[in-house]
Amino acid sequence: MSLYTLIIVNWNSWDLLYQCLEKLEAQTFQEFAIVAIDNASDQPVPPELLARFPDIMLIENQTNDGFAKANNQAFKMLMDTEWVILLNPDAFPEPDWLEQLNKAKNDFPEYSMYASRLIMVSDPDKLDGDGDNYHFSGLAWRTGHGKSVNHDVTPKEIFSPCAAAAMYRTNDLLEVGGFDEDFFCYFEDVDLGFRMRLQGHKCLLVTSAIVHHVGSATTGGQRSDFSVYHGHRNLVWAYIKNMPGLLFWVFLPYHILLNIISIVVFVWRGQGTVILRAKWDALKGVSAMWHKRKVIQSNRVATIKDIWRVMDKSLIPWNRRY
Repeated sequence: MSLYTLIIVNWNSWDLLYQCLEKLEAQTFQEFAIVAIDNASDQPVPPELLARFPDIMLIENQTNDGFAKANNQAFKMLMDTEWVILLNPDAFPEPDWLEQLNKAKNDFPEYSMYASRLIMVSDPDKLDGDGDNYHFSGLAWRTGHGKSVNHDVTPKEIFSPCAAAAMYRTNDLLEVGGFDEDFFCYFEDVDLGFRMRLQGHKCLLVTSAIVHHVGSATTGGQRSDFSVYHGHRNLVWAYIKNMPGLLFWVFLPYHILLNIISIVVFVWRGQGTVILRAKWDALKGVSAMWHKRKVIQSNRVATIKDIWRVMDKSLIPWNRRY
């Protein structure tokens, strides 16, 4: 059994992928295989990339079915891999990134998910995020996004990893079914982390595992219509599926208020059409998500207290990812 398989999903970012692979080639820890999935990029794979990195397994899809489905496609190939590592093509790890993740896995074996520290490529003094935070209203964001990088490298438990640079125990990942392909992309990592938490798994932030992240390199930025639509549709679905028991009903008014505020904000920004379409499509998907909820909650291992303990409980969630 191999120890690690690293998965990269590419779409119209060959130049970034080339840089990413160069960073992986420079890793101090080299016990990993690489699977790259191309989601029907507009341009074919550059011959120089294949010549420069002949050992990677490259799968070229004929259609772009989204980040979630492409990763699930790769997961089906991981039966002989103990750990799966996800890395975006616009994420450039420090040379000891994998070494630090491997060390954390050995030092803290009680965790099933490990998050990296993301630093902005555009401003190396600022965080892109220390994993994902989940608020009881259903909002999620990258912890510390835009704040100055501190030099505290003490590992700590967080809600879930950002899939731009994350590690999961393969068996635990497959046990919950991988990503929800209905999400396409955005919020799919929060949803996955939530479902793993409901099965009793925990996430550790490895602050010494550093990755420099461009962020939304191919989707037009976090305020693009594409990002707004998928993020705000999917946060509704994630709440419906995953918020357990009493917490669902107690905080449902806050979730509804969050959605109303989101509509007002994006209408004010001139994106009224896209936010209304996102919320309408979210409502149309409620029945399907409720069916998934029944399965997820019937198999829940974690207690209400376990989930509440790791949620953000601030009255007003100032830091927003979506």
